Amino acid sequence: MVEKIPIRGLTREEWLAVRKKGIGGSDAGAICGLNPYVSPMNVYLDKTTETIDLEDNEAMRQGRDLEDYVARRFEEATGKKVRRSNVMYRNQERPFMLANVDRMIVGEHMGLECKTASAYSADKWKDGEVPAHYQLQCYHYMAVTGARAWYIAVVILGQEFKYVKIPRDETLINDLISIEERFWTENVVLRKMPDPDGSKVCDEVLEQYFHKAKEDSVIPLIGFDKKLMRREEITHLIEKMEQEQRQIDQEIKLYMQDHERAVSDHYRVSWTNTNTARLDVKRIKEERPDLYQEFVQRSNSRRFSIRAA
Repeated sequence: MVEKIPIRGLTREEWLAVRKKGIGGSDAGAICGLNPYVSPMNVYLDKTTETIDLEDNEAMRQGRDLEDYVARRFEEATGKKVRRSNVMYRNQERPFMLANVDRMIVGEHMGLECKTASAYSADKWKDGEVPAHYQLQCYHYMAVTGARAWYIAVVILGQEFKYVKIPRDETLINDLISIEERFWTENVVLRKMPDPDGSKVCDEVLEQYFHKAKEDSVIPLIGFDKKLMRREEITHLIEKMEQEQRQIDQEIKLYMQDHERAVSDHYRVSWTNTNTARLDVKRIKEERPDLYQEFVQRSNSRRFSIRAA
């Protein structure tokens, strides 16, 4: 059974507050580790804090503004009619599973997800392919609503319009439900941050979540010696590979001498002239400390370092 939560008339802040009460379609790919821009840690932080992120950017704005256009193009291409639902769906068996869908298809137990993409990401949609985190978003909607299939339509800006039908896959949907349920019960409910995955977004979350250290506080470092030894090995390996890379660059530079470009059947190498202007901060600080203090920008962050005991 599905509960329908009215969202007509809600402000963006109120709508985002409702979304924090469960896992939505855009969270599914991140929880599964398949969203290149959002990590499980990001989702955890969103669901376990009171903060509501109202930050907007041009890509988000264009996506919202072009949603109607994508829906109309889908109707033109398929002959199907779509409608806004004006509700947020909640799975009654698993109340943590929410679905805020773009459109439902009239007369069919199916929905439509509308996307916009830049020309730079066109290759991710070639030959009927759909980025993995968008596929999981559609499977999540099917899991919540019980829909038989879901369509996803995309306008690749300045290039083309495409749509793909994603049929219901019970095995995949059941696996997704298990992953989301485990994340909700073991991480969100218990307030246990998910394991890091090495991504830059995890760094950002850790800096945000633990942004200030308790001065002079020390804890015993237990269970990390083997990982730190492995880290040392990786550091040495990186240094060796970076030196090899620099050596290759140097050999090419020696070969090019004073030529600006070198060309082969497979590569284009350039060694161009550049002019850079930099402020001499040290000199300003010494000779004009008043000016330095007037324009200096201070920020607080934590510095991470490792050294042998």
